[in-house]
Amino acid sequence: MENPHILVVDDEKEITDLIEIYLTQEGYTVEKRYNASSLIDDIPRYHIDLVILDIMMPEIDGIQALKMIREKYNVPVIIVSAKTADNDKIEGLLTGADDYVSKPFNAMELVARVKSQLRRYHVLNKPIHHSSYIIEATDLMIDTQKKLVTLDGKPLALTRIEYEILILLASQPGTVFSIEDIFEKIWHVKSHNSNNTIMVHIRKLREKIERQPRNPRHIKTVWGVGYKFEL
Repeated sequence: MENPHILVVDDEKEITDLIEIYLTQEGYTVEKRYNASSLIDDIPRYHIDLVILDIMMPEIDGIQALKMIREKYNVPVIIVSAKTADNDKIEGLLTGADDYVSKPFNAMELVARVKSQLRRYHVLNKPIHHSSYIIEATDLMIDTQKKLVTLDGKPLALTRIEYEILILLASQPGTVFSIEDIFEKIWHVKSHNSNNTIMVHIRKLREKIERQPRNPRHIKTVWGVGYKFEL
């Protein structure tokens, strides 16, 4: 991955300047914007690999901007926001954010999360050279080569995080993964208060792949331990 391009959208100039300093030191090219008005055009124009997005901005707020991105693009999006309530984080994740960092933040932690998201994004978009790329679980079929998940032959629209969690669990059926295991394997950083994040993604994933989300057939809760996948 050569010279990834990062788009930073935040109406606080000091924040965008700080992020730019740390990211350019890591070899990234940074585009800064103080509102989201040109966001959709900027992503293809500057070949953006990842977006860092504030929530509280004038005119178009971060949630609106995130919805606009997800209508057209699958690039990783990290929300950096002073809104720290669990409900705000959950809304951001459910709208399509890949990660959520609260202000004030540790700049090096943000850099680590950027690296993690870029690594995962580019790895997932490489072709798989392996003969066993189909996972079948009765009514559910996962084609890891095409990155396609179907239920009764009908394609399911999963977010990238949902897809990765599903692949992690389904590739090792019967293996119990703790919440900390899942977070660290998906985000590639140490887990800190990650329960809500994982629970939200599991709930949304169940709503898509399970016939009865409240009585799941595939993604089982192992109380006090974590989650496992059953074929």
